[in-house]
Amino acid sequence: MTTLPPDAVHEPLPLDQVDLADLDNFTDGVTPWRMFHTLRHQDPVHWQPEPEPNSGFWALTRHEDIARVDRDSDTFTSSRFVNLEELDDDQIKKRASILELDGVRHRALRSVLQRQFGQSTINRYADFLRGLTARTLDAALAKGSFDFVSDISADFPINVLARLLDVPPEDNQKLIDWGNRIIGNTDPDYADVLLHSQESEKYRDLPFRSPASLEVFEYGRDLARQRRGGNGTDLISRLVNETPRDGVPLSAQDFDNYFLLLVVAGNETTRHTISHSMLALIEHPEQLARLQEDPSLIPTAVEEFLRWASPVYHFRRTATRDVELGGKQVREGDKVVMWYASGNRDEKVFGNPYDFDVARADNDHITFGKGSPHLCLGNLLARTEIRIMFEELIPRLSSIRLAGDVPRVRSNFVNGIKKLPVEVTLA
Repeated sequence: MTTLPPDAVHEPLPLDQVDLADLDNFTDGVTPWRMFHTLRHQDPVHWQPEPEPNSGFWALTRHEDIARVDRDSDTFTSSRFVNLEELDDDQIKKRASILELDGVRHRALRSVLQRQFGQSTINRYADFLRGLTARTLDAALAKGSFDFVSDISADFPINVLARLLDVPPEDNQKLIDWGNRIIGNTDPDYADVLLHSQESEKYRDLPFRSPASLEVFEYGRDLARQRRGGNGTDLISRLVNETPRDGVPLSAQDFDNYFLLLVVAGNETTRHTISHSMLALIEHPEQLARLQEDPSLIPTAVEEFLRWASPVYHFRRTATRDVELGGKQVREGDKVVMWYASGNRDEKVFGNPYDFDVARADNDHITFGKGSPHLCLGNLLARTEIRIMFEELIPRLSSIRLAGDVPRVRSNFVNGIKKLPVEVTLA
């Protein structure tokens, strides 16, 4: 089991060794932070070459530059896609989800489910969430030694998603596996077909070039057939029975891509935040002790969990015109990539950014976006899930320690933990 010196994550890394396109740099939990640290200090708007078939991108690593781009969808559009993969017009037409839309249509599609993720609706789920959390913890903690990811981090949010979709809990593992295979499309442990492999050309028109997308589509279409014309209040019923504000109904393709996004986003972000937060509390036992002594700090700690975890490394935009950014000349059509994880360690915004501090005040993290029309639709639900999880978990723990290595997802998109083996002693 590897332990890291406290300053390892921000030891200077020579600029010529920085490579944000090399996925192997994202598997040790240290190198990404060293790269971000170097870029923020030496080249905060950095041109990053990429291997073919991609053409390179501008990497933004400072909080202020990320926020500027995130809120200006006129100059930095999502419509050319939000991942690093470069798509032609035909692929974009087939694969575009709400993430790849700007303006009126984007707002209209958000509006279909906006109330379902509002505070008043989420408040009505509080008892359900607390009961679900208790059942999840009862089952896991009784083992004494277990994988925190599979037994808690992944199990809990997928049960929440199943409730929102109104699907049976016995489908949970399918939903988890689909998310792993789709988001983990660059990790050999997860992907059916690795992104940019020759075989992936067969799936070029599918989200993430993943054949698992076909299984998600078919599952969603079956649910849509069952719910269409009914009076259900679940997310599927809303999607198939409500017309967006712009008066344009969802096409079959709109539904497919919206549903797939719910399956992936509804699990991955919360899951990885919970995993990273637990790992941080294990590695900083004095912070765990603070929460045990003063549980009223947990809502504040949730914001630090989100900053610290930064479960999504980046999102991409594309410049719609020539523009100056951080002293660099960005050309129309250039990819501009907001490295949220780096912005969450920006020394100009966060005092002692490499300190994990559960009482951190004025925590202006950008985990869900910053002033963006694309602000994460489920951010209130995610915050509520994380808060309730740790409100229920922390009082039960006398001690918790790592019981093995912590492998990371091979990805520069999702900052994911695959396994977190732990041993616990109950209070």
